Amino acid sequence: MSNSAKKIFIWVAHPKANTLNSGIADAYAAGAARQGAEIRRMDLSDMAFDLNFEGYDDPYADNTKAAVGSGGKALEPDLLQWQANMRWADHVMIVHPYWWGAMPTKAKAVLDRALTPGFAFKYHQRGVKWDKLLEGKTADAIITSDTPPLLDTLLYRSPGRRVIKNQVLDFCGIKSKNILQWGSVKLASDKKIGRWIGKAEKLGALAA
Repeated sequence: MSNSAKKIFIWVAHPKANTLNSGIADAYAAGAARQGAEIRRMDLSDMAFDLNFEGYDDPYADNTKAAVGSGGKALEPDLLQWQANMRWADHVMIVHPYWWGAMPTKAKAVLDRALTPGFAFKYHQRGVKWDKLLEGKTADAIITSDTPPLLDTLLYRSPGRRVIKNQVLDFCGIKSKNILQWGSVKLASDKKIGRWIGKAEKLGALAA
């Protein structure tokens, strides 16, 4: 990193506005801004695009095809802006709720549609290897859940945390710094939620 301000992209991957996820993102942004970071933010609740994904036409696509999503369909403006923010950022922060062992459908659709071949990765024509096109970036992810994180680990082996770390971020070359799950949300007191908000602000400051 140079001495210039760190560029941080915050993605609030909750389909509803004004949630705990929004508050966590607000706190994270405040902590990062206090350290001089340059911040961009997108809220899934404000994004408009077709959720339908039919697969990629060309698994060996080059960067000239990075704006094409499922079935050769051009990406909508919000998905193009999401890609632009990912490309711009030194560090990415994703916060999302945990529904049925994964992120919400609309959030997953962003990954399906916008992490395209030629933008996020590029398969080799021979063998099973691929190029990780977003290398050099780091990321934090915070997952909020009604399932207590320890129970999620013991019963289910923490699929949400494993997927976003290994099969999303690492697959594209983004190095994970903090992959956290906070819960149980439905059982949390105001005091505990306040501690989460405080921790998010500290994480933002550290990221910057």
